[in-house]
Amino acid sequence: MVDYIFEMEAGAKAQGPDQPSRRRRGLRYRVHAPLDVTVLRSGIPDTVPGRSENLGVFGVGAVMAGELLPGESVGVEIQLPLPAASLRMRALVRYHDKLRCGMEFIGLTEEQQASILGWTKETKAEPEPGQYTKLPMEKISEGRGSAGGRPPARKGRGPGWVFLSVAAAILLVVLWWHWNRGWENLESGLLKDDTTTQPQAHVPADVMEKRVTHRVDPDYPAAARPGKLHGVIVLDVIVGRDGSVVDVRALNGPEILAQAAMDALRWWRFEPYRVDGQPVVTETTVAVEFKP
Repeated sequence: MVDYIFEMEAGAKAQGPDQPSRRRRGLRYRVHAPLDVTVLRSGIPDTVPGRSENLGVFGVGAVMAGELLPGESVGVEIQLPLPAASLRMRALVRYHDKLRCGMEFIGLTEEQQASILGWTKETKAEPEPGQYTKLPMEKISEGRGSAGGRPPARKGRGPGWVFLSVAAAILLVVLWWHWNRGWENLESGLLKDDTTTQPQAHVPADVMEKRVTHRVDPDYPAAARPGKLHGVIVLDVIVGRDGSVVDVRALNGPEILAQAAMDALRWWRFEPYRVDGQPVVTETTVAVEFKP
C-alpha cells in the first residue's frame, strides 16, 4: 500500500496481463528516446508519457507510464535528436503487456521515414532482434521490378549516367555536411542545456503538488514484503522548464523502498512553474509512505 503525504491523492491503476503479439512489420533498431502517446477516450485527449525501446519506419516499441488498449488509434510524438523538431505520426496499438507496448505507424510520410532511417544510420543503431513479417519487394523499393519481383532489363549506360552519378555524389556530400553541422550544433545545444538543470527556484511541496498533471504510483516492492519494510521516503525532485522530472534522489529510507519511489517519480509531469511569466527549473520535495 502506498500513501502520499502533503494531501497527495493515491490513484494506482490496475494493469491487466494482455497477451502481446510479437510479430512486427519490417526491421526495427534499438533507439531510446522520450515520446508521448495521445489517445482520445470519451472525447477527451489523454497524453501518456514513455520512452522508446526500438524504432523503425513501420512502428515503435515503447515502455509507457500508462495503459494502452490493443486496437486503439493514437497519436505519437517522439523526440529524436535531429535538427528538426519532434516527429509526429499516427499509429495503431498492436499489443500491450506490463507497460510495454508495440505500435504500428499509419500513413508515415517519406520525409518522416527518411528522418528515422537517417538518424538510425547516423547513430549506428543496432537492429533489434525479433520476429518480422516479410515485406513485398515493391513495398521496400518502388520501381525495382514487377509484382513478380523481377527487375527490369538493364539498359546501356551512356555519358549522361556518369554525369548524374557525379551530381548525385556532390549532392550527398553537401547534404552530409549540412547534417553533420546540424548535429554538432545540436550537441553543443545539449551541453548548454545541461547547465540549465540547476534549480532556479525552490517551491514548497504543497504548491508543486497542485501542479501535478500526470503521476505514476510506486508499487510496494515484493522483495520488501518478507521484512515488512515501511516508512516515509522523502525525495528531492528537480522539475525542468517543460514540467518533466529531470532529476530525483531519495533523502532517506531503505534503499529498496527509495528506488521504487524514484522509479515512479521519474514519470511524473508538472505544469511548468513560472517566474515573471517565464518557465524556470524548480526544486521541490515529495514524500511517499510505504506500508506492507
